[in-house]
Amino acid sequence: MLPAAFAQSPIVIKFSHVVATDTPKGKAAEFFAKRAMELTKGKVKVEVYPNSQLYKDKEEMEALQLGSVQMLAPSLSKFAPLGVKEFEVFDLPFIFDDYNDLHKITQGPVGANLLKKLESRGITGLAYWDNGFKVMSANKPLKSVEDYKGLKMRIQSSKVLDAQMRAIGALPQVLAFSETYQALQTGVVDGTENPPSNLYTQKMHEVQKHLSITNHGYLGYAVVVNKKFWDGLPADIRTALTKAMAESTKVANDTAFQDNQDALAKVKTSGKTTIYAPGLAERFLLKKAMIPVHKQMASRIGDETIQQIYKETNFDPSKL
Repeated sequence: MLPAAFAQSPIVIKFSHVVATDTPKGKAAEFFAKRAMELTKGKVKVEVYPNSQLYKDKEEMEALQLGSVQMLAPSLSKFAPLGVKEFEVFDLPFIFDDYNDLHKITQGPVGANLLKKLESRGITGLAYWDNGFKVMSANKPLKSVEDYKGLKMRIQSSKVLDAQMRAIGALPQVLAFSETYQALQTGVVDGTENPPSNLYTQKMHEVQKHLSITNHGYLGYAVVVNKKFWDGLPADIRTALTKAMAESTKVANDTAFQDNQDALAKVKTSGKTTIYAPGLAERFLLKKAMIPVHKQMASRIGDETIQQIYKETNFDPSKL
């Protein structure tokens, strides 16, 4: 009787992430839990643990590989330390002109091939979720490339982002996200780059007088699952969860897009930050200054990955 009784109990998936429930990632994770339950008719129960309740940023990947949790949605920058440096391609400035270009990669064969590279680390990649395109902020107007010279700009830990800031004469400073507001407030750093929703929810606009809608870089996540666990699921359960994930990806991306639009509007309404939208000519000059980073980082990321993206998005650096 034991196997029959065992079959009745739901399969539990612990889904850990490090952000709040009201963020695009948080909302999409909750939606996935609901749809997984519905589509598997109660055979799967997804337990979502937001806000680093189970594991902090640096611990969660190891927890996934050990099977202590089954699912995560870390930022794409977290995969390079695992030895899969190709993921740093997402940090390259101006590699995607817009969401259309981006989704050709994240929802196409190039993105799928990148996720496959995680399998040798015991990880299966299921989807990419957007956070958004980044804007620049500082306590002075950021209109021309010259305006960035000498500014101490906070970045995530990334060799690519370091090179990006140096390309425009800025001085990159690696700081934890949680420490950025205070660093801006006290002048330890002069400015930063973030999707608008991050900037607004962390109240950075209160200590940054100027914002430039550069949309120069992308910030996103990959939803990943422990490979051994995923491969061990019955085929029909995997099919249902794959459908739930596809629906959740749309929720994540639509929410991220809307949240960023709303955040910009709220920053403007606050009256604390002047918002500047660079014209085509100004954006072209910023792009021209940053594009050499692609070549500079090709040996680190892999030129083949960069060229695949160029081909998919019809990007031609020689035209700059």
